[in-house]
Amino acid sequence: MAEIHLVMAGLTLSEKIFTRASKKEVRAGEFVMADIDRAMVHDITGPLAVKGFYEIAGEDAKVWDPEKIVILFDHQVPADSLAAAENHIMLRKFAKEQGILNYDIFEGVCHQVMPEKGHALPGDLIVGSDSHTCTYGALGAFSTGIGSTDMASVFATGKLWFMVPETLRLKAEGRLQRLVTSKDVVLRMIGDIGADGATYRACEFAGSAVSRMSVPERMTMTNMAIEMGGKAGLVDPDETTYRYIEERVERFNREIALHGDGDAVLDERMWEVSDLPPQVAVPHNVDHVVPAGDLAGTKIDQVFLGSCTNGRFEDLALAAEVMRGEPLARGVRMVVIPASRTEYMKALRGGLVETFMEAGATVESPCCGPCMGGSFGLLGDGEASLSTSNRNFQGRQGSPKARVYLSSPATAAAGAITGEINDPREI
Repeated sequence: MAEIHLVMAGLTLSEKIFTRASKKEVRAGEFVMADIDRAMVHDITGPLAVKGFYEIAGEDAKVWDPEKIVILFDHQVPADSLAAAENHIMLRKFAKEQGILNYDIFEGVCHQVMPEKGHALPGDLIVGSDSHTCTYGALGAFSTGIGSTDMASVFATGKLWFMVPETLRLKAEGRLQRLVTSKDVVLRMIGDIGADGATYRACEFAGSAVSRMSVPERMTMTNMAIEMGGKAGLVDPDETTYRYIEERVERFNREIALHGDGDAVLDERMWEVSDLPPQVAVPHNVDHVVPAGDLAGTKIDQVFLGSCTNGRFEDLALAAEVMRGEPLARGVRMVVIPASRTEYMKALRGGLVETFMEAGATVESPCCGPCMGGSFGLLGDGEASLSTSNRNFQGRQGSPKARVYLSSPATAAAGAITGEINDPREI
């Protein structure tokens, strides 16, 4: 009888992270109980997680590791209602009782603050009670959103069940044209794949275009992995990753980073992006994506520049470059919100706040703002917004009779000074 030799393929980046977190070699499709490296909640989801924790563990219980829990206030800050103020009080009290030192009230949007404060490192397994937790995968972590009940369990045990996801590698090859950004790339990918085309897959972004992107640009792409159904979005760590982290984390050891194997089993799709024009997602679906030029002349009432998708200094600087000191178009209002206190200070020192204010825009303190339609900058019946955020569902930013278009900062800025959606390269 002939001998049978089984040759096992290598592991993907996600499989390696779960192998480390579960202390055994695992592959896509397997169920594991994994150790969590970092858990994040914010002011909307945190109270439910805290309540669930005490129901599970008892009123006198202590969390599994207070140093690994991060509490951030970003959705309703400053408190815009009595209920919001009470939630903030509850979370501050919980942090004090549990000895949780990693909590910030006005530091900024959670998905920006986590990476910039060193709470996300290559190879980490991170959970957050918010769907756009997948943002931190730009640094080579496996980060994913979970519900508040699951987070209560994590608070109590530091562990959580997962099915190890298959990997879908999304390759962007080529060199982007001027005023075409990573937001345009990921919108095009979502438009082609569909809102459920990557359901429960680890979306790994790669290719020559991605390798040239900065970490902020990569964060825009991993942030939107959930919009194609992904469980997580990742970029394999490289020199760009290490430089970003070493600027923020003392004594960072590059050896902790994990990398996918070249012979790992995965699906792969490729886009040539050298000729890609600016893209826009049309209401009310993120995967209804068309070139910005196809919408030329579409009137808008508001521009929102900010969010965890595109609220970083680089995004604001690009928008200011496109506006070139021009005032807002008559009848158009613009809300600018840097994603964190750090990014706000960069914009302030760089003269961007002055540029936007002189154009007629409103510049707000770091928070989620209009993105979730729960604080300020809401849309009324029949109004249209051009937004750099990540979702354009019906009623997302106010009235269900309003329309939200999603774009890059460059396209949003062009709309701000013309009052219409246009290809920014034509302005």
